[in-house]
Amino acid sequence: MKKETSLRYLENFLPPNTFELVAPYFQDHTVHLTLTHERKSVLGDYRHPSSDKPHHRVSVNGNLNPYSFLITLVHELAHMLTFVHFGHDHSPHGKEWKTQFRHMMIPFMGKRIFPPDVEKALYAYLHNPAASTCTDPDLYKALYRYDERKPGYRLVDEIQINQHFLTEDGRIFEKIEQLRTRSRCRDIKSGRHYFFQGIVEVKLVRQDRVMACRNKR
Repeated sequence: MKKETSLRYLENFLPPNTFELVAPYFQDHTVHLTLTHERKSVLGDYRHPSSDKPHHRVSVNGNLNPYSFLITLVHELAHMLTFVHFGHDHSPHGKEWKTQFRHMMIPFMGKRIFPPDVEKALYAYLHNPAASTCTDPDLYKALYRYDERKPGYRLVDEIQINQHFLTEDGRIFEKIEQLRTRSRCRDIKSGRHYFFQGIVEVKLVRQDRVMACRNKR
């Protein structure tokens, strides 16, 4: 399900004092903007004009925190301007898009728009921006701190050694070892060890549930 919005409605999703920096992109180009419910695989999306839809189309997940929302919106608008300048003659996240994205993010930097930890990670990310902020662990973790947290949920990197957590498929793991970008964890039921990326979100588990899982082995 999608929700169409008017341009001014964007202020409800952006950090303070950033709407005026974003608005000109919509004034200079015909853009159909859509806010969507949470999508697991993508934070935003851009579609170039076509014969049946002769306008630029941008969608952004409406559940993002303001800093993630701004970065994602600029990310997708950078795709739009890259298409305007180069048409189909460029790779989706190639040097043309990287240059455009960096150029568009500069006006937002050094103005206390982002919290210090987010801005520090964002500066590093802009040296070589990737297809998604999710591919940069430092930026992802910095932005995650400002999400509206679901009770009991953590990133694997935030879980202490010997703590237990539940994955989406219902399995319970114990964190065994913290490595640089991953954690070694043990499946309580099978005893097998697996490596988890530090930015995977999981749910902490009560000790009684851990014991019940062990008793089923």
